[in-house]
Amino acid sequence: MADSMPLVLDHGEPMSPAPTQSLITLRGVAKTYRTAFGGEVHALAGVDLAIGEGEFVCVVGPSGCGKSTLLRLLAGLDDCEEGTLSLDGTTVTGPSSDVGVVFQAANLLPWLTVRENIRLPLRVGGRHRPAEARIDDLLGIAGLRDFGERYPYELSGGMQQRAGICRALVRDPRILLMDEPFGALDALTRERMNSELQRIWQVSGKTVLLITHSISEAIFLADRVVVMSARPGRILRELAVPIPRPRSFDTIVSSPAYPALAREIRALLNAEGDAT
Repeated sequence: MADSMPLVLDHGEPMSPAPTQSLITLRGVAKTYRTAFGGEVHALAGVDLAIGEGEFVCVVGPSGCGKSTLLRLLAGLDDCEEGTLSLDGTTVTGPSSDVGVVFQAANLLPWLTVRENIRLPLRVGGRHRPAEARIDDLLGIAGLRDFGERYPYELSGGMQQRAGICRALVRDPRILLMDEPFGALDALTRERMNSELQRIWQVSGKTVLLITHSISEAIFLADRVVVMSARPGRILRELAVPIPRPRSFDTIVSSPAYPALAREIRALLNAEGDAT
């Protein structure tokens, strides 16, 4: 499998059928923002995408192409103006306990301990049942078992992001949406966090959609890489990543599939005016 060429779905041609039992489905999704001066910004146009249960999908594209808008629509934080957007067959109309979101900054509250930060969504969501066993499990999965009573300032950037992932998972969502979660980290810490995220995903079995500007990160993490066009964003290609798991950065760069995938993604981004 590792020696095969990547599977390519070209969205310039008729769209392939959606994966069986799609958990996330977008059809003809468009979004336009109105500016303070009466103008319009067309963020997305005609986005079609289907993601299966338990799949890990990475989205790459030029800066300003609507990647974050796509994530906000899926999270129910913004309204879909055109097309249909559904989770497990139900139209998205607002935030859902089935969806956890991790942004670029961990945004931990500095006056709360790590454990209290992780518990916060349960308090906000009105769930008052004891959840200490769940929090203990998440701290263990994230390698933070000994840091639950620490405060954010006592943690490294990578550890803070792991705590943020735990907070997103504490309500046991089916879907994890991640918007450049490691973009502010140094290269070595980012690689370590990619490995941690792969492990957390494999243990939790969640469906993950991650936005990134890093080609190597996308290939390392994804079952499938979705490449978007410049604004208004639409999907240019979907490329399957035929590299066995578990992966390390050494194994992916030595895989015959890696150069072809990286070249394909880079060529698409260069054509759109943004390559990483």
